Amino acid sequence: MSRIVRIIAFGLGLLGGGVASQGPEFAQQYRQRLGGAVDELRQVITRFDTDAQVSGETRESAIARLRSNTDDFVSRQGAAMEANVERLGRLEAHRAAMLEAGSFSRIALMVRDGDTDIMEAVSRDFEPAVPVTEEGVLSAAAGFVAVWGGLLLLSVFLRSLFRRPRRHPKPVQA
Repeated sequence: MSRIVRIIAFGLGLLGGGVASQGPEFAQQYRQRLGGAVDELRQVITRFDTDAQVSGETRESAIARLRSNTDDFVSRQGAAMEANVERLGRLEAHRAAMLEAGSFSRIALMVRDGDTDIMEAVSRDFEPAVPVTEEGVLSAAAGFVAVWGGLLLLSVFLRSLFRRPRRHPKPVQA
């Protein structure tokens, strides 16, 4: 195999390792934002619950009262609060699952069940970091091996596919 192909495969393998190592960092920044979203929604809903109690209402009856109001603005506020309560429930369940999950399971859980608004926010503000956790180092190694090995296998396959058949010299008759 050509030395150039091996050098290119090694370089791209390093790049693949660097990219893969950022998966755990992205998941960590996602978990931080998820926690912040849960905390903020709890505050909003706690204030709403307090206002409802002062008015002699439960959360559910206050939301129903707002939603049934003929004023479109007020009705929309009821729908928005109902959506906030539902979202808080989803985010709290997702956060609990993320906290219970193992290192690599957290990444899969984030990809599979993650909140798209939070993921978009993390993507916008993502800051790469040097992987110093076991999870980060293993992700980097897996990314390197996948890209480097894949490129080497591809080059062997392509080389055998486009190899010219060897011509055997005809025996000389005497």
